[in-house]
Amino acid sequence: MAPGFVDTLKLFCHRRVVVMLFLGFSAGIPLLLIFSSLSLWLREAGAERAAVTYFSWAALGYSFKFVWAPLVDQLPLPLLTRLLGRRRAWMLLAQLAIIVAIIGMAAIDPAASEQSLAWMAIAAVLLGFSSATQDIVIDAYRIESAEAELQAMMSATYIAGYRIGMLTAGAGSLFLADWFGTTTGAYSYQAWQWTYWAMAAAMLVGVITTLCIGEPRQSEARDSLVGNRDYLRFMLLFALSIGAFVSIFFYSGDIAESFKASLGASWMSPFLAAFLIEALRLVLALLVAWLVAMLLVRSGAVNYALVERSYLAPVRDFFSRYGWSLAWILLALIGVYRISDIVLGVISNVFYQDLGFSKSEIASVVKTFGLLMTIAGGFLGGLLAIRFGVMRILFLGAVLSAATNLLFMLLASIGYDMFWLYVIISADNLSAGIASAAFVAFLSSLTNVSFTAMQYAIFSSLMTLLPKLLGGYSGSMVDVLGYPGFFMLTAILGLPVLLLIVIAARRFQIGEHSG
Repeated sequence: MAPGFVDTLKLFCHRRVVVMLFLGFSAGIPLLLIFSSLSLWLREAGAERAAVTYFSWAALGYSFKFVWAPLVDQLPLPLLTRLLGRRRAWMLLAQLAIIVAIIGMAAIDPAASEQSLAWMAIAAVLLGFSSATQDIVIDAYRIESAEAELQAMMSATYIAGYRIGMLTAGAGSLFLADWFGTTTGAYSYQAWQWTYWAMAAAMLVGVITTLCIGEPRQSEARDSLVGNRDYLRFMLLFALSIGAFVSIFFYSGDIAESFKASLGASWMSPFLAAFLIEALRLVLALLVAWLVAMLLVRSGAVNYALVERSYLAPVRDFFSRYGWSLAWILLALIGVYRISDIVLGVISNVFYQDLGFSKSEIASVVKTFGLLMTIAGGFLGGLLAIRFGVMRILFLGAVLSAATNLLFMLLASIGYDMFWLYVIISADNLSAGIASAAFVAFLSSLTNVSFTAMQYAIFSSLMTLLPKLLGGYSGSMVDVLGYPGFFMLTAILGLPVLLLIVIAARRFQIGEHSG
């Protein structure tokens, strides 16, 4: 029998449900410190628009977190795991790494030199990697710490906390930077330094929560099929594969630049040539990393049972449930569904600033009011999905996400106008909320409960990989196309998404294959 309305409300007061509010806040802090807030800081410091948007690649850790998710899932940490337990140990380590990364960013003045920009990029990458690790652990903690009837409530409070964290890091950091006295015409490094120090202090909410909560029983009672030596070899596999990836990616940089120069001179679209070269460079680095891992596994240097359980079984399960053709269609849909809004989002704050909006105006309208509209859109999307079905609202969300990008062309022609900023932010964030609600329901339906952590990590990584890679060139696109042409392009990018949804909807029904 389903619980009544009053009983459902009482679940929101459950201790484990409340805990997810604070963990969600901790998870929501880092993201915008890499994206929007850092973009404005770099722009005020005099960085070129293209260089500013390249920094969005620092968050690619979110797109590759499935690579080290099994490491976080399987590997015990010396001393910390014994003191806190498997989940809490990794959670605390990730949160401390986030604090270190934010303080590191605060210690760097990007206006000092080109070398300082490089150090800022390194600190931002560390922040993205640490934050993605925290997300992996919190997802696992949530799944393992409570029974099925509490999961919906825990997810709801986690999302609410995440949004509050994003509001703090987005609108809060802009208000603070403005209050400390930095503007576009009068840049103050100290103002941004104090702002990032405040954001590092806000992460103490997550640290205190981690120290106060208990370890999930499922994590404590987990069977260990392998010994500590196997875990160390598994970590060695990861380290050598990542080392191979970084080496290939780093040392191929000069060759890639020469190809970009030659192709850029002959192609009509230099940023497209650059994107293709970088994509090939990324694929080559991934291929070499995969070959290193395969050689280690086949040589017997790593326990094959551990690799099988961690990596191969979740992937094999997905393809066996849906079949090869439908599985690839679903993966393609996941990979491009958010392409329109993510590519535009990378440059959006710079666009508002170029139109003459102040940081306080951006914080109050785009961050605060926009967040409320996103939450409203999420509730509306959930209700519509229940009433009309997830796939139909998934299609509606894709249409609205692409169409509202065209409204930014209108704002570009109007210029500085608070009324139209409110109108366009309302439409854009409401549509984003509807699309997100349907998309989360779609991803959840694809996940097998036996492989929740790994499969959800794969899906959530894939959904941002291509958009973030392309978004890193959004500044270059604007330099070539101008803002109106760029916004038109982002809308056109949404058209293949509609075709994939139509094809997938004919062969896939929510709930038909999952479980």
